[in-house]
Amino acid sequence: MKRVLVTGMSGVGKSALLAELAARGYATVDTDYGDFHEVVDGERLWRRERIEAVLRDAAVGEAGVLFVQGTVRNQGSFYPWFDHIVLLSAPVEVLVERLSTRTTNSYGKDPAELAETLGYVETVEPLLRASATLELVTTVPVASVADAVLEHVR
Repeated sequence: MKRVLVTGMSGVGKSALLAELAARGYATVDTDYGDFHEVVDGERLWRRERIEAVLRDAAVGEAGVLFVQGTVRNQGSFYPWFDHIVLLSAPVEVLVERLSTRTTNSYGKDPAELAETLGYVETVEPLLRASATLELVTTVPVASVADAVLEHVR
């Protein structure tokens, strides 16, 4: 089984990519939903036992690939589990537009949340970039992003 982490800032299209991959028959886990987090000192982090269980036990079907989506401070401690780390990114003006207009998730509509995300573009995204095996700028259709990810993973 291959395990692929899809990571990046809010609004880059991680959930849209997972939906596209799932529609193509791939196993996906969106850690933004479910019991994947614990709060430590006010910060949401991945729960070790829950994430490791998913990475160990996920049913991946014939494709043999599991795509996991998420961005948390402790994700680096899970990197040894992953065969690929895909960073999705987008220009700041695209992030602002997407966060202000999306309907599937309210995060980023509040000015403080938007400011937080834009701050993370400056401070966190470079750290993610340093560990990524592939970076894709998501200003193209999600189907094209999925095609590029699948080509990389193969």
